Amino acid sequence: MEAIPTYALYGENENSGESWLHWETITSRSRLHGFRISPHRHDQLYQILYLKGGHATVMLDGNTFELSPPALVIVPPLTVHSFVFSEGVDGFVLTFYIEDVRNGLSDIGTAIDGLMQPCILKPVTGVVDGEELDQAVERLIAEADHSAPGQVAALRARLSLLLVAAHRLDLAAARSDGSGTGPAERHAHAFLGLVDRHFRDTRKVGFYASRLGITPTHLNRVCRQVLGLSALTIIERRILLEARRYLQFSSLSIKEIGIVLGYPDPAYFSRFMSRRLGHGPQALREGLSRRVRG
Repeated sequence: MEAIPTYALYGENENSGESWLHWETITSRSRLHGFRISPHRHDQLYQILYLKGGHATVMLDGNTFELSPPALVIVPPLTVHSFVFSEGVDGFVLTFYIEDVRNGLSDIGTAIDGLMQPCILKPVTGVVDGEELDQAVERLIAEADHSAPGQVAALRARLSLLLVAAHRLDLAAARSDGSGTGPAERHAHAFLGLVDRHFRDTRKVGFYASRLGITPTHLNRVCRQVLGLSALTIIERRILLEARRYLQFSSLSIKEIGIVLGYPDPAYFSRFMSRRLGHGPQALREGLSRRVRG
């Protein structure tokens, strides 16, 4: 069976573990692959792609975007992603261990969950402009290349500054969409983070509510208020997203996918997919395959 490729870095199955930060130019790796990076994902690595020049077509979990500079592409662990770059592309790919990113965000609160979703962020004048974003990336890279006393502490500080910039841009994008940042929003973001970590283990709303210190009724109210959906629907949508990833990007059987997602009974998994989507996993796989070929 063939699962979705999971790499340390693209095309590399082993991680040397020598450094918690790896950086490279976009060109250095993409040129080796004809400026095309095929769909893959990372297990414990968090990537930030900074596009300075050129053009890119970006796929994040099956959604495709045309990207012009300057821009940040946030790629959390397990996000299926691919890129097609123009030959004149300019920019960097920064790769971190997820725990270092979580530590860097520990003082920002809800940003931990907000930046755990794949997204594309553009500079915003008065929030973080293009020059500030460029400096945040360049200074982090410069510190990584400069061996000196206190380098690790300096790198962590530079990473935190870059993550703060990304967080501010994420909030600016949320405000432009009419989103808020009150208690309900914080509970909703925390819930989404918990779902990302536990959706394979349990679909019980009570489990998530207890982790948040609120009742299932309160959690459902928050989800409907902020996200427009019930808590169970959000959990099931996350399962469906992962199912689509496996159906589209792996050759695992339907039974194997069901087991990975917490459905050991293939018939029950098929009924779940049919109830939520109107058709079973095999029909969905065939439809996704036709879309790719088309």
